[in-house]
Amino acid sequence: MLEEAKSRTNALRARMRDEGIRRAVFTDESSIAYLAGFWGYLGIEFGRPSMLVVNADDAPIVITPLMESEMVGAMTWVEDVRVWEDAGQNTWGRALAGALGDKPSDIWVERATIPAIVRNHLDETYPDVPIKDISPILGAMRMIKSPFEIQVMKEAGQIAGAMMAAAHASLRDGAQEYESALAVIDAGTRKAASFLTDKGWERFVSPMIHNLQILQSGKDTSMVHRRASVKAYERFDPVYFCFCNMAQFKQYKLGFDRMFHVGAVSDDAARVQQAAIDAQQAAISAIRPGIEAQDVAAAANEVYASRGYETGYRTGRSIGVAYLEAPELKADDTTILQPGMTFAVDGGISIDGVTAGRIGDSVVVTETGFDYITDYPRTLLVTDN
Repeated sequence: MLEEAKSRTNALRARMRDEGIRRAVFTDESSIAYLAGFWGYLGIEFGRPSMLVVNADDAPIVITPLMESEMVGAMTWVEDVRVWEDAGQNTWGRALAGALGDKPSDIWVERATIPAIVRNHLDETYPDVPIKDISPILGAMRMIKSPFEIQVMKEAGQIAGAMMAAAHASLRDGAQEYESALAVIDAGTRKAASFLTDKGWERFVSPMIHNLQILQSGKDTSMVHRRASVKAYERFDPVYFCFCNMAQFKQYKLGFDRMFHVGAVSDDAARVQQAAIDAQQAAISAIRPGIEAQDVAAAANEVYASRGYETGYRTGRSIGVAYLEAPELKADDTTILQPGMTFAVDGGISIDGVTAGRIGDSVVVTETGFDYITDYPRTLLVTDN
């Protein structure tokens, strides 16, 4: 992982030189992980920023709280790790000033994701210095995944598959939603642990599956992103599992969703779910190099319209070290698909207060079409209980 991160950083530095960019400050956790190979368990939400300063002509610099510096130094390939303290004169602002040098002509940041605490500091400290956006340059690099990245994402896909199998097995009349969430966490964590060792860089990778489970059942299924509760399942209940903020491994994040029906399914609910499945499959079947991202969405929208449904959802989003990257599979996104791009592709229909149809998978664009990263039956799923 660290050699991969170092190679990416060197490629970024070359692009920066081509664009005449001297240095850039990265504050987004996903970008720091992508370039420097580390991430923290405490960070900006505590008002304690970690930053990576990439210099076009000099070695990169990591800026991190003293408390976390030992861990960061062991996780990253970057040799210049500068620390700051929560009290006293050795502030993160001073550490950043040292990395930026005297009188920078401009400061390049990730404009859309830079934390307010850092942006406000830059505006106040460097009022006459232009703040420019490095995001398009790094974003273009992140669109195409390397074979190494795709392999990590496929491991994440196996973890997600174990999670979904546990979710499926947990469903029975009278069981409660939170019990399914516990089963998902246990199965995913155990599968993730099977890919890890306690040696080297991997000893810092936690196998623990976390975040609140997105789960709705019964009439609440139409709510899309409700969390697991103490509600008990009933026969005929639709149950929706979304793993989009849980299916991840070594910082690579997938999209993965399935809908189940407890014991039996009504004709109306089956019709809605089948429409969602067919729309998703139409979209995935359209994926190949050379087509525009919006064409994939159009394939799904044709199915929805033919079945009498409307949807306000995008059909998919690019995935990687962040939950949302570019491009997106939606109208007006004219990005040309290329081999190595990875997407979460969804089928989704909501009928408020009644039911819903949902399915989602992650895929990678290949030279001839696509491959699945996640795998679970793409059919109407009805439990035996």
